[in-house]
This record gives sequence, C-alpha cells and structure tokens, in this order.
Amino acid sequence: MDDRQALASFAALSQETRLQVVRTLVVAGPDGLAAGSIAERVGVSPSNLSFHLKELDHAGLISQRRESRSIVYSASYEALANLVKFLMEDCCSGHPGIRASLERSGDCCTGTTADKDATVA
Repeated sequence: MDDRQALASFAALSQETRLQVVRTLVVAGPDGLAAGSIAERVGVSPSNLSFHLKELDHAGLISQRRESRSIVYSASYEALANLVKFLMEDCCSGHPGIRASLERSGDCCTGTTADKDATVA
C-alpha cells in the first residue's frame, strides 16, 4: 500500500458512520450484508448510508455485488490487512516491547465467540 492509498483509507474511516459500517461488515464476514440491513444495524437512513458506502467503496475498503434485487456489501479484508500492515511496517524498529505487545494481541481473529466467552468466564 502506498501513502496515497493509505491516506484515502484513513480519510474514509475518519467518519463515525463509515467506521461503524466497516466494523459491521467485518463482523458479518465474507457473505456481507444487504444495504438495508447495514442501514438498520448502523442506525442511519438508506440515503445517508448510500453516501457512506460510496466513500468506502471508492477507498477500496469494501466491495459490492448484486444478488437478485439487492446490492450486498462486504469488507475488503485484504485492503484492511494492508492498511494495518502499512501502519505497523516500521513500528518495531528498535522497539522489541512493541513487537511483543503485537504478538500478545495477535489472537484477535482466532477462535469462535464461544471460545472467547469461555476464556472470559
């Protein structure tokens, strides 16, 4: 990811509704969600959501596909991973404590919700 793409991604994510949309789509998984479902979950009107979806799509953070009469949106996991990698690329130079912290938090995407609930109990 180059600086220009990172800046476009950060600009898209710097708005509360768009950040909520991306987080909602990440949780929804690769199957994604129809626009109406996203609007309902995020609590915005469909016309308002349309504007935000366009911005996220333009930044490459989400993708869309047509299914029958609906447009289904999905998080672009590769783009999001590249953004995180862009942020972390130079972070550890001479800072082993940061690397250790990252390695400890690296299990954010492993296991099921039940596994995480069991860990908390």
